[in-house]
Amino acid sequence: MLDLCMSEKLTDLFERMLAGGRIANDDPQLPILWEHVALTIQRSASLNSSTSIDEIREQLSEIMGSSIDPSTTIFVPFHTNFGRHTKLGKRIFINHACSFLDLGGITIEDDVQIGPRVNLVTENHPLDPADRKSLLLNGILIKRNAWIGAGATILPGVTIGENSVVAAGALVNKDVPDNTVVAGIPAKVVRTLDSGGN
Repeated sequence: MLDLCMSEKLTDLFERMLAGGRIANDDPQLPILWEHVALTIQRSASLNSSTSIDEIREQLSEIMGSSIDPSTTIFVPFHTNFGRHTKLGKRIFINHACSFLDLGGITIEDDVQIGPRVNLVTENHPLDPADRKSLLLNGILIKRNAWIGAGATILPGVTIGENSVVAAGALVNKDVPDNTVVAGIPAKVVRTLDSGGN
């Protein structure tokens, strides 16, 4: 069990990560993060050998540190480097072979569909070679009823709007407005949707 001092350090580090910005490579609290990443890697072996949706949900809830709603379905393999900064709503579907790098925070609202091999990346590094091992963190928000197509990549700091669709293979580096379809590399709006749906 963590002592109070360690608990305060965790809170401080994790709050700074979720706040976004730079975490220096020589940050004195960074070893705490790498311990948690190592634990996630260890637990991922059990997750990805799960043989039922209920077992997947249970194993991933342990990694994330919070219960996943029974209405949410996730297929394995599923990859995350941390897990504790991913928040999932209800009635979400996440297909095979997705990768969530969530140090900067990933929030997925209700009724979102995520296709196979989707990458959600909240982490980057500075261009300066002398500082390149530092982390630049910025969260991702996927709003209600969005659909992320197979093989799409969402980069740090992006919000995907309500009801919007990210086409298969798209690389999204800017916010996507509500009720739009984006496609391409980098993704651009190719269509507006009728907002009268769900």
